[in-house]
Amino acid sequence: MTPTAGFGIGIATVYRYIREAVEVLAALAPTLAEAMRVARTKAFVILDGTLLPIDRIAADTPYYSGKHKRHGMNIQVLTDPFGRLLWASPALPGSTHDLTAARTHGIVEALAAADLKCWADKAYQGTGRPVRVPFRGRRLKR
Repeated sequence: MTPTAGFGIGIATVYRYIREAVEVLAALAPTLAEAMRVARTKAFVILDGTLLPIDRIAADTPYYSGKHKRHGMNIQVLTDPFGRLLWASPALPGSTHDLTAARTHGIVEALAAADLKCWADKAYQGTGRPVRVPFRGRRLKR
């Protein structure tokens, strides 16, 4: 018995409702420019990427993330200092590196133009001035 059988609706109808709901939520989501306006009022922002797992077959190699050893979609997220979501990017294939995804979405340029301080993990090493990352290397031996 499918979950839709209890409600008396078909699977196709459920998928249509889901697609329509996602379209409404996407239309209400802020753009990167709107997020930058809000971010200017913050002390700094946090940039991070995440992999949203998806079901794919082995033939879909662009969606395979070697780091996570699974198929997925790469999402870039900007949050305020308290971790509250300011902006989430459109999805890219899971094989896309976080730094490449940030550059593809124009996040680095937007942060530089807004003159915002941004903290990120080591995946964003080499981004430049707007994004600060942890020190890369070994600890000094005493």
